[in-house]
Amino acid sequence: MQRWDRIEAFVEVVRLGTFSAAARHLKVSTSHISRLVSQLENQLGVQLLYRTTRQIRLTDAGAIYVEHCRHLFDGLRDAEQAISELQSKPRGLLKLTSATTFGERYIAPLVNNFQCLHPQLEVHMHFTNRRVELIEEGFDIAIRMGVLKDSTLIAKRLCERREYIVGSWAYFRQAPRPHTLSELSQHRCLIGSRPNWLFEVNGQRREVKVESCWSGNSGPALLDAALKGLGLAQLPDYYVAPYLASGELIAVLEPFQHHDTAVWAVYPRHRHLSPKIRQLVDYLVANIDSVLPSPPPASTQSH
Repeated sequence: MQRWDRIEAFVEVVRLGTFSAAARHLKVSTSHISRLVSQLENQLGVQLLYRTTRQIRLTDAGAIYVEHCRHLFDGLRDAEQAISELQSKPRGLLKLTSATTFGERYIAPLVNNFQCLHPQLEVHMHFTNRRVELIEEGFDIAIRMGVLKDSTLIAKRLCERREYIVGSWAYFRQAPRPHTLSELSQHRCLIGSRPNWLFEVNGQRREVKVESCWSGNSGPALLDAALKGLGLAQLPDYYVAPYLASGELIAVLEPFQHHDTAVWAVYPRHRHLSPKIRQLVDYLVANIDSVLPSPPPASTQSH
């Protein structure tokens, strides 16, 4: 630190022309500046400045030394500027993971739009229905669905997510519509990646294990099975909204629909949050509604 103080004092004396001007700029006394320059000369073993009562002049060694020192301080200013820009502009590599179908349909287009606005940003998107460990696997952001587990991660709500129990007209021509959860045992049920269906009863979350005649870990495949009348399925709104609106699917058990679910942007807790994370999350929050399908009607169930 002392060496840097001495170099800074010397460079400012040369730049401003006098010891007193350098002292005023660095907010120290003139004698302190003079002492620092003398210490630097003793340290280097050469005289850097000719001093008279009227002016100072660089020695040959001083001229060489100040030129190299200027490069050092220019580099330091460039480094500080780079850090400042890094704090204001998204740049570098951003790694995001999301559930496959939701990510491909709705998150990827928004992230691509964001990169168009910030071409200096490098993006890596990974789509999987496996729960990714952000920190261990080196991801910046995860898009997660439903009810979040307690963790040390920060979660920002992107949009609501409602789960619907749906069946087709073809299915309900051969089976009555259920009005209570206990009636599900009398129905053919199609399950996705979760063996239990989620409901709300008297304000309390309830999971119901259903007997399955069909199972698969693909949302689109589950939707196709429901549309073809193979049974009842529980699917989120962004899958079924167009089919509820068109009447191809019918929602049942809506009084038991669980409401405390959403889509979340989740990221690690940092003391200084990177601009690429902060600005992308803000962008997703502001624009997610523009890519989502229109929500289903307030009530789609027929009695």
